[in-house]
Amino acid sequence: MKKINKYNLDKENKVTDENFFNNRRKIMASALAFPFLINSNAHSSSQKKLSFNKDLDYSTNEKTNTIKQITSYNNFYELGTGKRDPMLNASRLKSDDWNLTIDGLVENPLTLDSEDLIKKFQLEERIYRLRCVEAWSMVVPWIGFELRSLINLAKPFHNAKYVSFESILDSENLPGQKRDILNWPYREGLRMDEAINPLTMIAVGLYGKVLPNQNGSPVRLIVPWKYGFKSIKSIVKISFVEEIPVCTWNEQAPNEYGFYSNVNPYVDHPRWSQKRERRIGEFGKRDTLLFNGYSKFVSNLYTGMDLEKEF
Repeated sequence: MKKINKYNLDKENKVTDENFFNNRRKIMASALAFPFLINSNAHSSSQKKLSFNKDLDYSTNEKTNTIKQITSYNNFYELGTGKRDPMLNASRLKSDDWNLTIDGLVENPLTLDSEDLIKKFQLEERIYRLRCVEAWSMVVPWIGFELRSLINLAKPFHNAKYVSFESILDSENLPGQKRDILNWPYREGLRMDEAINPLTMIAVGLYGKVLPNQNGSPVRLIVPWKYGFKSIKSIVKISFVEEIPVCTWNEQAPNEYGFYSNVNPYVDHPRWSQKRERRIGEFGKRDTLLFNGYSKFVSNLYTGMDLEKEF
């Protein structure tokens, strides 16, 4: 493996200034584009506000993307395969009466609703980079709590080696699930040591309010050193298991999407390079950082592993 240059946050480029972005959008917006940007902003502003503390230990000091960018450019195949589809179809996701089931190899199985997740855990805001496998990225002010807080509550048995996640299945309402794009429901998984890493987060909000539907309401996973598809949205079940769980994209195309899916500029996707990325709101590209810039927190998890073979 090639030598990795030391990460220097001060040398990173800044995200496009929000005022400049808004003005640029006004100039470039067509009659079709302008209404959905307004709708996105209006939808976000109607969300319930959350109480939280700001975390400085794990947050990046990079400028966050704007709420319009974060809520209008998404991967969420349940709501459609286009980047604008999740915003346009957000109302199709029914998040009322939501229950999250925690089961499997645990001493304390749980069923929690959305309010439980907000009230039972101390919420904090963490500004994390999100790097998607298609080589675009964002900086998002997520609000949530460490997954290990939920794990401690469930009390997994010693033979629970992995954590499995399952997303909503509602083919009646979700337009993407009316088609055989993927093997629904969407599923993901982590090794236990990855799950209890303090960076691994359960998000229930962003920008001070509960998650918009297009961003994975009401509860999603955030694993900031992995490609974005590992951060499963709209979770309905978390299970503790002994064997490697089925993961949707790894099942769909194992030669393209490995179980670990750590951000690694030296392991190309079969159809494109991962060495560079485009930050949404910026005109140029920047170098991709190993582990998305979180090496000092997570590199010890993969000591002795060949990151090109176990990708």
